[in-house]
Amino acid sequence: QVQVAESGGGLVQAGGSLRLSCTASERTFNIYTMGWFRQAPGKEREFVARINWSGFSTMYADSVKGRFTISRDNAKNTVYLQMNGLRPEDTAVYYCNRVSGVQALSDAWGQGTLVTVSS
Repeated sequence: QVQVAESGGGLVQAGGSLRLSCTASERTFNIYTMGWFRQAPGKEREFVARINWSGFSTMYADSVKGRFTISRDNAKNTVYLQMNGLRPEDTAVYYCNRVSGVQALSDAWGQGTLVTVSS
């Protein structure tokens, strides 16, 4: 299983920006479609965005479309999530995982990175 480590979270005011990173432990990461998910306090984990192996195909949840951008650097085994125009409702722990459609493929989640957006 590909192990991942998320980073880049923090506290930001509404309207601000953050860039999250997800670095994988294996080069095989480069052939996988990867996605970002988030879990807000008291809520189910939800799909945020995904990117195919080449980086040419992306998909976003309606709630983040136009504000978030997913990208990847296969040379660094890393997927990024650029988050602009952050809102208090974006507050959550963000995770990355292999993805098919909008479903995570692995039960092995990283520790996640906490994003807190203040109003």
